[in-house]
Amino acid sequence: MTGTNGYEAYEGAGELLRALAAPIRLAIVSELAQGERCVHELVEKLRAPQPLVSQHLRVLRGAGVVRGSRRGREIAYALVDEHVAHIVADAVSHAGEGS
Repeated sequence: MTGTNGYEAYEGAGELLRALAAPIRLAIVSELAQGERCVHELVEKLRAPQPLVSQHLRVLRGAGVVRGSRRGREIAYALVDEHVAHIVADAVSHAGEGS
């Protein structure tokens, strides 16, 4: 740990966990763990309205979790780092253990 109060090392982790705090964002990350997807593919798979999916992709992009690249007229989204997919998979698995 560095810094005066020892918590600076955890700030990035806290920001990541805040970005993942919504169930739909966890679902988006899980879906992107399978590969690149366009918004319409995520809308279809998650059965969520397009504006909602786009809003949550914006949050994930702002947090550095996903990146978008132009694919013709669409933007294909992918995970920036596969570690996030493992974090989400572990969290979902852990939550299922309590049931």
